[in-house]
Amino acid sequence: MRLRKNTLRDMHSEVDTGPLNDILFILLMFFLMVSTLANPNVIKMSVPNSKSDTKQKQSVVVSVDKNRHFFIGSKLVKPDSLESALRKFIKEGDSIKPAVVINADSITHWGEIVRVMKVARKLGATTSATVTGKD
Repeated sequence: MRLRKNTLRDMHSEVDTGPLNDILFILLMFFLMVSTLANPNVIKMSVPNSKSDTKQKQSVVVSVDKNRHFFIGSKLVKPDSLESALRKFIKEGDSIKPAVVINADSITHWGEIVRVMKVARKLGATTSATVTGKD
């Protein structure tokens, strides 16, 4: 008489992964949709509010030509009255530092440009100089 042996190699056990694939697909779709809706670059901050308008930084243009003439805007100013003329544009005690932009000709003496810078710094303004001219 032959007896049938139950061995492990005769048994085939399988797990049905079809429902598992469906669940993983649904989770993947859910996370993809949620990630497009949420913006990770947004940082929530409380910004202070003000009732008054903010001041804009003022700038004054001072031009120096090759003949050592000083201009504030388009108005000719004597070298002796440069500080008093700039003081009208630069108000002391302002919370915002005004800027003085110095336009100079390429053959202007550097001493005149430095003079305007010293006066502007004395009045509490920041300075920047540009030199223009033909080469």
